[in-house]
Amino acid sequence: MSVSPVRREKPSPYRPFRLTPTPQSHGKERGGPPKDGWELVLAGELSDQAGDLHQKLADVARYSSGIIYFDSCGGNAYIGLALATMIRLRGLKATGIVAGECSSAALLPFAACTTRYVTPHSALLFHPIRWQSGEQVRLEEAVEWARHFQFMEQDQDRLIGKLFGAPQDLIERWTRPGKFVTGPELVAAGLANMLDLFGGSFWQQLAAEKS
Repeated sequence: MSVSPVRREKPSPYRPFRLTPTPQSHGKERGGPPKDGWELVLAGELSDQAGDLHQKLADVARYSSGIIYFDSCGGNAYIGLALATMIRLRGLKATGIVAGECSSAALLPFAACTTRYVTPHSALLFHPIRWQSGEQVRLEEAVEWARHFQFMEQDQDRLIGKLFGAPQDLIERWTRPGKFVTGPELVAAGLANMLDLFGGSFWQQLAAEKS
């Protein structure tokens, strides 16, 4: 049976999911990237076909620091849950940056990041879990999936709120019936920090923020 929980608004066949290391640039100038940091890109749809996603996170050193750039429409909720679980259980000090979109199932790994950044142009879609199946499903299986989805929906909503450190009623308002939350709105809620596309590199802005 291929029934899968999905947190996405609509299929996105033109955006295959990838989670790949980006080249490091270890400049010595002030505000350059840290020498021991890693960078990953989480982009496209979280699908069952992407079997190496978890391995990419397992390949970085435990308790290490790095950046994950997000541009994902979401997808399989279990994949989002697994990525968030690995970030937390491996003790990764991940900085999440929403480069474009971070929606649905992709919200889980973003919320699991210890530090989160958005731009004024970022978009994050919160909405309830949906389920779909490409095969025939027996009545008994459908009944069990309906029962499990009710539990899973409530459980993941609570988890997203806890990972973000957000009031649960706020997550509820955004999720039902669904809302595209902008970068400024997420910052106003105290769940992320703002980056300026015209304010220099991320590291320069971070250095300026600390100075």
